Amino acid sequence: MSRRAVVIGAGLAGMLAAAVLSAAGADEVVVLDRDELPEGPEHRKGLPQGRHAHLLMPGGMEAMEELLPGAQLRKRLLAAGAHEISLSSGMLALTSEGWLRRWRREGPVMLTCSRALVDWVLRETVRERTPVEIRRGAVVGLTGSAGRVRGVRIAEPGGDTDLEADLVVDASGRGTRVVSWLDRLGLGGVRERAVDSGLVNASRVYRVPNGAGRFPLTIVQPDPYAAGPGRSAMVMPIEGDRWLVSCGGSRGGEPPADPEGFLRYALSLPDPIVGRLISGAEPLTDVHLSRSTSNVRRYLEELPHWPEGFVVLGDALATFNPAYGHGMSVAAFGARVLGRELARGGDLRAPGLARRVVRGAARSADAAWSMAVSQDVLYPGVRGGRPSAADRVLTGYTRRMMRAATGSYPAASAIWDVTGLLAPPTRMFRPGAVLAAVAGSPLPPSVSPPLTPAEREVLRSLDRTGR
Repeated sequence: MSRRAVVIGAGLAGMLAAAVLSAAGADEVVVLDRDELPEGPEHRKGLPQGRHAHLLMPGGMEAMEELLPGAQLRKRLLAAGAHEISLSSGMLALTSEGWLRRWRREGPVMLTCSRALVDWVLRETVRERTPVEIRRGAVVGLTGSAGRVRGVRIAEPGGDTDLEADLVVDASGRGTRVVSWLDRLGLGGVRERAVDSGLVNASRVYRVPNGAGRFPLTIVQPDPYAAGPGRSAMVMPIEGDRWLVSCGGSRGGEPPADPEGFLRYALSLPDPIVGRLISGAEPLTDVHLSRSTSNVRRYLEELPHWPEGFVVLGDALATFNPAYGHGMSVAAFGARVLGRELARGGDLRAPGLARRVVRGAARSADAAWSMAVSQDVLYPGVRGGRPSAADRVLTGYTRRMMRAATGSYPAASAIWDVTGLLAPPTRMFRPGAVLAAVAGSPLPPSVSPPLTPAEREVLRSLDRTGR
């Protein structure tokens, strides 16, 4: 019997799910998206954070390559202009506890490029390797019953039409309507939680100045322990010899949209290095703002009854403040859960498959959710949460670990593994990591960015601020 799967959303989560479903033997995989998809690495309306900085963490890249064996996705991204950034040596990072040192020993590697490039390369890779069909269509509901979802309802100019499916995957992202869709099937009472620090992102693209092509990724991180709003800035290399520069501020410390204000904001941070760099760089775009940044968790796995034939992945299940760079990786983890459950069950209609996938995808999001929310609840004016006593104890330990990481390789390595999503947060409590946190940094704190002489000269040559 022919088996059809329908995926809602042609973003990263949707295309990874489509690849998994095709590899698992679905006879037909249809991906529906309300946007007209671009023919190249261009921004599209359905990705509200698409113009801002995205980091493809090491754990997420590993999961994506596992889902597309033999596709050499990393090589494709690098060939298209993405950059490899070593977490140990390729970054200048000012944390709440000081500058992180750069080590000659290699650490985990993340990829940086525009979000549009990630989506385009992934979409083209899946298209080349599978018979997945991508259609334009706005899904307005599910068909079936509380016991089994049997397809989707699509809005058409002449009236709604139904498309039957053996398995439906909601990967429609931050704007999902999954809670109302389930409610119409008689599955109400989904618990939701939103934690909103009020973060506003402001981003602008610059041409990389001559001689600055190898300048490290530079980030001034927000300080959640200060009395005021969290304020940050990043200079990130992307494809096309460009820098993507993003400033972010939580409620009360939002960056402005005008070019002069954007530069002033970067210069006003605890270290003005980002402002100094861009003061001598040529801007290629206007400043783009986004306020769609809250953490949202839909606890679908808690429903006492879950319909067969329906799976929810990516931002439709859990959405994170993009400042932490975990969304793409968590989407890949969810698709990996789908692939493993299909390999175990062997059929799209296997009893209990959908529920196992939703529960597994929820577990795979827990670490990223915990990291994002435990920091966001510390900012003034946050909506949706306050730090608990346990949060404060954990915060104290995390600060101690970060302080040690400014000069301790074992402490820094633990932090890279956790923030890079290569290991769960329990990695911070292994004996070696605890010993490093207790011992502290064996080196004195760095009072200035750890630049090489050549990098210092690049910064000096670009600086038009007189600082």
